[in-house]
Amino acid sequence: MFLKKIKNKLKVRAARKYLRQELAAPSNVPNKGVGVSSIGFIVDLDKFNNADSFYTVIEEFSLRPNAIKVIGYKEFYDKNSPYSTPVFSDKDLGWDAKIENSYALEFLENEYDVLVNYYNEDKLLLQLMSIKAKARLKVGFGGVDKNFNDLILNIPIDDFQTFKMELKKYLRVLNEI
Repeated sequence: MFLKKIKNKLKVRAARKYLRQELAAPSNVPNKGVGVSSIGFIVDLDKFNNADSFYTVIEEFSLRPNAIKVIGYKEFYDKNSPYSTPVFSDKDLGWDAKIENSYALEFLENEYDVLVNYYNEDKLLLQLMSIKAKARLKVGFGGVDKNFNDLILNIPIDDFQTFKMELKKYLRVLNEI
């Protein structure tokens, strides 16, 4: 028990150090051009549990059916319980800020035109996923550290319809759609 706590503290310390280093380094995501053809969502399922609503963005932005990728975060989850969305948790933090979850690794392999950080609290694993994801434009909420997002929307996390309208409006302003 005692050794497990020390091990977890060392993992968290290494992850925080990794975050500081990555935030200080310039991003090297290539700018593929104008337009949105893929969107990734990192969702805090403890705060917003209707992850299926993100797939309505497909019609809103006229995207291909497989253009949306959603991954959810739960502080604690049962691996035997069925979830409609791939899930990762705090248990998936490995050494040297590595994420040891096959769903998360699959999500991180893809490049996104827009990455939506759909959470409003600073949680280490959510920030780690956000910093490791390759995206041209990162969108998030105001309650999170401003260094993680390029575009910040100050709306309630529960109001998905307003979020969708605001996202579309700002992507149009940025000539992305």
